[in-house]
Amino acid sequence: EQAGDGGNGRTSFRKEKFVDRGGPDGGDGGKGGDIVFVASRNQNTLMDFRYHRELTAERGGDGGKTRKHGRGGKDLRVAVPVGTVVSEDGRELVDLSQDGQEAIIAAGGRGGYGNAHFVSSVRQAPKFAEPGGEGEARNLRLELKLIADVGLVGLPNAGKSTLLAKNSNANPEVANYAFTTLTPNLGVIDLGQD
Repeated sequence: EQAGDGGNGRTSFRKEKFVDRGGPDGGDGGKGGDIVFVASRNQNTLMDFRYHRELTAERGGDGGKTRKHGRGGKDLRVAVPVGTVVSEDGRELVDLSQDGQEAIIAAGGRGGYGNAHFVSSVRQAPKFAEPGGEGEARNLRLELKLIADVGLVGLPNAGKSTLLAKNSNANPEVANYAFTTLTPNLGVIDLGQD
């Protein structure tokens, strides 16, 4: 995930007839967009992230003349299923367990100050502005905590793994000996629109 960079400040001076360097008027850059995860009960898988792994928010606009502030970058709001756990380097950042819960995952960079910001009694015509700050870049792991709608329980060699493999996209190990399944297997069955 890459939040938006802040916009750059502007170096500018008023242009007035008969006024030499009419005073600094460079505007500040806008803040970069945040990346915000929003828990939604309308989402039920993290499949979208399998094919769309990089998320980037909008950069802030640069400052303009006449102290015009740059436009703030749009936040990138990403819907994730309720029960999504976001972690980085093995450390849990947030557990989105409530519908509508929001979390800023990567903060946008702040906008740089324009030269109008740096005026003082001794520096009346600053010829420099500040660049925008970089947005946060993070490498995150998303996990989805699920409660299964149906569980298969039965005697060893009763065909539980075979049934799961035939009816869903799961690939459990199937073999002819007792207690083949040592860890739970999860499969999703599409029941159609009925």
